[in-house]
Amino acid sequence: MTRNRFRGGATAPYEDPSLPMEERVEDLLGRLTLEEKAGLMFHSQAVMGPGGEFIDDPERMQWGQLVRDMVENRHMNHFNLVGGAEPEEIAAWHNQVQKIALSTRLGIPVTLSSDPRHHFTENWAMSTQARGFAQFPETTGLAAIGDEETVRAFANLVRREYLAVGIRVALHPQLDLATEPRWARTSGTFGESADLTGRLGAAYIKGLQGDALGPHSVAAMTKHFPGGGPQKDGEDPHFPHGREQVYPGGMFDHHLAPFLKALEAGTSQMMPYYGMPVDTDMEAVGFGFNKGVITGLLRERLGFDGIVCTDWSLVNDTVYGEARAWGVEQLTSSERTLKVIEAGCDQFGGESSPDLVVELVRTGQVTEERIDTSVRRLLREKFVLGLFENPFVDVDAAASVVGTAEAVRAGRIAQSRSVTLLKNTGTLLPLAEGTRVYVEGVDPGTAAGYSTVVATPEEADVAILRLSTPYDKRTGPLETYFHAGRLAFDADELAPVLDVCAKVPTVVDIYLERPAVIPEIAEVSAALVGTYGAGDGPLLDVLFGRRAPEGRLPFQLPRSMADVERQRPDMPSDGTGPVFEFGHGLTY
Repeated sequence: MTRNRFRGGATAPYEDPSLPMEERVEDLLGRLTLEEKAGLMFHSQAVMGPGGEFIDDPERMQWGQLVRDMVENRHMNHFNLVGGAEPEEIAAWHNQVQKIALSTRLGIPVTLSSDPRHHFTENWAMSTQARGFAQFPETTGLAAIGDEETVRAFANLVRREYLAVGIRVALHPQLDLATEPRWARTSGTFGESADLTGRLGAAYIKGLQGDALGPHSVAAMTKHFPGGGPQKDGEDPHFPHGREQVYPGGMFDHHLAPFLKALEAGTSQMMPYYGMPVDTDMEAVGFGFNKGVITGLLRERLGFDGIVCTDWSLVNDTVYGEARAWGVEQLTSSERTLKVIEAGCDQFGGESSPDLVVELVRTGQVTEERIDTSVRRLLREKFVLGLFENPFVDVDAAASVVGTAEAVRAGRIAQSRSVTLLKNTGTLLPLAEGTRVYVEGVDPGTAAGYSTVVATPEEADVAILRLSTPYDKRTGPLETYFHAGRLAFDADELAPVLDVCAKVPTVVDIYLERPAVIPEIAEVSAALVGTYGAGDGPLLDVLFGRRAPEGRLPFQLPRSMADVERQRPDMPSDGTGPVFEFGHGLTY
C-alpha cells in the first residue's frame, strides 16, 4: 500500500524517488518551518489502547499525549509504541497514525519504534512481553547460546515481524555489560563479556538492518552509549538514587568496546544512557548532556554521523518522577534542552516539547543551522527506509507474517538451547519419560506430557522446582517494575526449597534475570539449571532429553552478597570464589 501523492496531483521534488537522496533531503528541509523542524527532534511515547484502539479522547488518556495532537499541532512524527495488541491490531493502529501524518501540510510519514517485543519481560520502560510475536529467551539467553548466526537469524525474524506491523526503528540491541550483578537491566544484555557482546551485538544489528540500511530494514538504535552497566551499587539511573556511574577498576574502554563493533556493523542510531560518570575526567553530567562523550568521543573520535537520540525524559518532570537530568538538576527545562543540543544529540526521547527548541532559536541561543544538522539526519533516515514511498502496511497480511508456526518453533528451540546445565549429580538428567515427578512453579498439565505428576515430594522419584532470582521489592509507579537489590534468598524463601531437596532428588531451575546467589541450593540440589526466559515446555524438553542443553553462563554466579558488595561495578568476573564461573555449562 503506497501513499497518496502530493496535494493537487503534483509531485514535490522530495517525493520523487528518482532524484538523488541528498537532493530530496535538502528540498524537504528547505520547505520546513522552524516549528516543523523542532517537531522532528522529539521521539515520544505513543500509547495504543486495548485491542489496538486508537485513542482520540483526552479524557481516556491515563498518561502521555494524544497522538493526533502531537502530529497535527506539535509537528512530531517519531513515536515509541507503548502497549501490546495482536499483530493485525498494531498494523491497523499504525496505518491510522500514518493517515493523520500524511494529511499534514507536507505529509511527512511517521517513524514508529519499539522496545523489545520478542521475550518474556513485561516492563513498559524497557520491554514488552511477546504477544502474537514469536517468543525467544531474553538477550542473556541468546548470549548463553553464544552463536552469532543464531543471533543474526533472530534479529532477522524480528525485522520481518516489525516490518509487518509498521515498526521501523528497534530501540535495541542493548550492548551494556552486566558487570554489576545487582543491576536491574541485566536480562537485556549479552552478559559481562565485552568480546561476546561485541560479536553478538554486531550480528544483531546486521539481522535488523541487513548489510546496508534500506527499505527492508529496521533501523537499530543501539544503547546505551558509552556503556551503562557499571552503576554504583547496581542501582538504575531511571531513579535519583541510581544516577552515579563509576569506574573504580578503570574499565571505561572495556565498556565502550562493544559499541565500536556496533559502529563497524553500521548501526543507524545510538542512545546514550542516563548515568552520570563520577570520579573520572569526564564531565559529571548524564551522558545525554555530555558534549565530551557525544561530540568529542562518538562524533569526532569515532566518526559517527548517524542519529543520536537521548534516553527518555531528560528535560521535563512527569507524573512518573522527576526528569533524569543528573548533574544538571538545577537547570531549567530550556537550559537542559540547550545542553542536550550542544552535546550533539539529534532527538529528545520521551519528550514532547518542540516549543523549547523553537524558543532557543528565536532567542538566538541556538542557530537554525545547528537544528538543520539534526533534522537532515532524521529526514535522511526516513527516505532511506522508504517511508515516503510505502508508509502503510498490509493489515490483512500482518497476522500471516507475525508469529508463524515456523517462528514460534524457532523461539521454542532457542529457549531450550539457552538452558544452562550447572550441576548434574550422578547423571540424574536427562529424566526418563514417565518418571514420577513432583512439581512447583511448573504447570502440572504441561508436565503430564513428559511424566507422571504426583501430589507430594514423598510420592515422587524426582522433584522439579522453578525459582526466580530474588530481589528487593521497591515502591513507586515505575520502580516496582525494576528488580534490583539483593540476589540471595532469605531464610523463609530458602527453607521450603531445602526441605524438598531433603526429601527427594530435586532438579532446581533458577530464572537468571540477574546473577542469583545460590550456594545452598547448588550444594543440596541433585541437578541445577539456569534459564533466561523459557516456557515450561522448552525447559522440560531439556530435562527429559528431547533436546540437549547448550547454554553457557554469560556472567559469574556469586557466592555471597558480601562478595557482590565488594566487587568493582565496572570489572567483569570480579567475584571471589564464585559458585559458578562465567562460561560454565554442562551438556549430555
